[in-house]
Amino acid sequence: MNRSFFFSFAVIVFMLGVMLGFQLRVTNFGNAAITGEREQVLAMEKKSLVEDLYEMQLEITDLSAKLDQTVIGQKEAEEALRLELAKIKRFGGLSQVTGPGVELVVQSYPGQAGLSTVHALQNITDIHLLKIVNELCNAGAKAVAINGQRITAVSEVRLAGSHINVNGAPLSPPYHIIAIGEVSALKGRLELKEGLNDYLNECGISVETLEKNEVVIPAFTDELYFENAELVKEY
Repeated sequence: MNRSFFFSFAVIVFMLGVMLGFQLRVTNFGNAAITGEREQVLAMEKKSLVEDLYEMQLEITDLSAKLDQTVIGQKEAEEALRLELAKIKRFGGLSQVTGPGVELVVQSYPGQAGLSTVHALQNITDIHLLKIVNELCNAGAKAVAINGQRITAVSEVRLAGSHINVNGAPLSPPYHIIAIGEVSALKGRLELKEGLNDYLNECGISVETLEKNEVVIPAFTDELYFENAELVKEY
C-alpha cells in the first residue's frame, strides 16, 4: 500500500459522507409524508453510517501510521546496508582510506652494498617487496600500497623483466610503500635488530622509513572475477 491508495480511500469516504448528507436533506424535505416508524429507521441508518465513517477514519489513521513506520524502517534498513557495504569495501581494499602510518622509500644503494656485505649486491625483486608487505601486515598494517597500487588478497606482485608488476601495472624503483597503522609498531617491526631492514641492507637495498600523521591509500581498481567460485547455499 502507498499514499495514493490512502488518498483514494479518503476520497471515497468523503463521497459517502456527501451522499449521506444529501439523503438526509431529501428525507427532511419530505418529512411531512414520512411516518414516525420511517423516521426511526432512517435515524438508525444514519447512526450506522456515521459509525462506519468513524471506523473508516480510524482505519485510515492506523494505516497511515503503519505506512510511515514502514518508510522509516526501510530507511533504517537502507542505512544499515550502506554501512555494511562501506565496511566490506574498506576491508576488501575497494575504497580509498586514510590514517596515520609510514612511508617506506625502497631503492638499491648506488654501486655498493650496505654496511655489511654478507650478501652480494642485487637489484630489488618481487621477493623483497613481498617480504616488506608481509612484515607490515604482521605488524598490524590496515592497508598497504606500492607506488599507488593497493595491495589486496588478490593482488599480484611479480618480477617481469626489468620491472615489478603490481596488479598488472609495471613499477620501477624507487618504490614508495605506504602503510596505515600504528606508526611505532610498523617502524619498530622493520627496525628490529637482525630484522628485515638489516637483511635488505645486507642485500644492498636501502629502506628509508618516514613517519606520517596522515597518509592516503587508493582503492583497488582492477575488476574482480570469480568464474570458478560459487556461493555456498545455506539451509
